[in-house]
Amino acid sequence: MGDLFRGTLDMLILRTLQGGPAHGFAIAQSIASRSDDVLLVEEGSLYPALRRLEDRGLVTFAWATTANNRRARFYSLTRRGLRHLDDERDRWTELVAAITRVRESAS
Repeated sequence: MGDLFRGTLDMLILRTLQGGPAHGFAIAQSIASRSDDVLLVEEGSLYPALRRLEDRGLVTFAWATTANNRRARFYSLTRRGLRHLDDERDRWTELVAAITRVRESAS
């Protein structure tokens, strides 16, 4: 299940960045807010995921200043990242449909 969660977190980060550049804390806040605080992303998971996505060329970053006047990395989705997000969205749609079929089938 670790790989499934990793893929899920990656997809959530990419989806968040589809709305525009954001720093790590803002990404975590957005995921929490959009999930009604069900999905709480800890720093220990978020920053390794961002590094992994950067290594794969799916996100890039630039240094900028936050609203609190702090210097932070602002991550952006690359074209490759957008294509990957589209592929993952299709895969997740299929996965959710399959899980639903199993859950709703008679034993």
